[in-house]
Amino acid sequence: MVEAGGSGGSRQYGDIIAVGTRPAGGGRVALADPPKPGEPTMRWSSTAHTIDDIEKELARIWAEPNLMIDPGGEDTAGGRHIAARTSVMNLVVVARQPEVGARAAEIISRLTGRHPSRTVVVLSADPDGPPWLDAKIQAHCVLPRADAPETCTELIFLTAGGETGRHLSALVAPLLIHDLPVTVWWPGEPPLGAVPTQTLLESTDRLVIDASTWSGDGLPRLRQLAVLYDRFPRLSIRDFAMVRQARWREAIASVFDMPEYTPFLGSIRRVAVGYGTHDETGAPGTTNIVKPLYHVAWLGSRLGMRVVAPLSAAEPRGRLSTPSRPRPGERAPMHRGLAGRLRSSSGEVSVVIRPVASKMPPGTTLRVEILAERRGSELRADVTAEAENVHVHTWLDGVEYMDRTFKAPRRNEVDLLGEALEVGGRDPVAVEMLRMAAELGGEAT
Repeated sequence: MVEAGGSGGSRQYGDIIAVGTRPAGGGRVALADPPKPGEPTMRWSSTAHTIDDIEKELARIWAEPNLMIDPGGEDTAGGRHIAARTSVMNLVVVARQPEVGARAAEIISRLTGRHPSRTVVVLSADPDGPPWLDAKIQAHCVLPRADAPETCTELIFLTAGGETGRHLSALVAPLLIHDLPVTVWWPGEPPLGAVPTQTLLESTDRLVIDASTWSGDGLPRLRQLAVLYDRFPRLSIRDFAMVRQARWREAIASVFDMPEYTPFLGSIRRVAVGYGTHDETGAPGTTNIVKPLYHVAWLGSRLGMRVVAPLSAAEPRGRLSTPSRPRPGERAPMHRGLAGRLRSSSGEVSVVIRPVASKMPPGTTLRVEILAERRGSELRADVTAEAENVHVHTWLDGVEYMDRTFKAPRRNEVDLLGEALEVGGRDPVAVEMLRMAAELGGEAT
């Protein structure tokens, strides 16, 4: 563990992986072995307790003529590869907890050569105590190839306590490189309606989140997220939960790419999504349903549908009275899920999002079913996924027509963050999906 002291005592930042040793007092990191091409290594590590001191440390890093050569001029790495700062963006990580910050730093270090940035990781502690600030300043470098100069980026860990930790924008703004875009990655659950968050987003170009990790069903915060598009005109939003489902969308689209199925696009009558839950009853609000909701929102927004009835608890078929309670020792029946309605140009489309007992992570999409009727014919499509594969089955008038498996590897957090940093500007499809998901989930609790 790497620790830094402050008025609140010794505090942990998490595991920082580096090659070399750091002299007492902070500064250049002496390499134990020559750097390997493509492998990030730490060149500098120091500490500070004020914003001014952080800026001085950053200036010290790049005042060094060559981070790979010691002050006496001895080549310690087997070559005179000049280490130059390279930043194409500012990346702000609001981690809040040390373990989250450590995990984020590990992911970012694996992207050093691909997406050089000045990264500021913000942690908070002891919100009710006196104000204090601990900072760790690092420079990480990557050698693209043996005969090329190194490119280096800065990583700043900020741990703030008391009143200091409640002013995100005041902490971050002085440390940003001017004239470079700002990406805020918020792993966890951002308080989107809070004033500090809103102030931070005023200077943000891209917000990266994972709505599938939010508490409850995730829908109240999803509605807050959609409002950000109107409040901050330049802000783009990248949701890992949405990006992970690309392989599902491609599989579903492949069904209707077939000429004999394309006409059914205008005649969809029902969309049902099953998702995994660990709750014995699957009651609304117990499991995050952002990912299954995104499936419906994507299909509805792409086909020009509109929301007629937001999601609400589905009523048991054929029953007007409340079901009886289970007898002692009996397991309560699984909840029927949520139901809503969309309208297309040809009529209403029923929507069902239903919990299914599963060992998969809660909220994981298990199945997407689409029913379409046209001129007396019925098309049913059934899409499932497991490991690296997505399976598509279709039936036309009850006769199996397609049984196809697509190779579609899941993307890890490194891939997802890398893609998020590459994409610039708003994605119109993502904007429409998020807005429809927020509207459709408007009444669900």
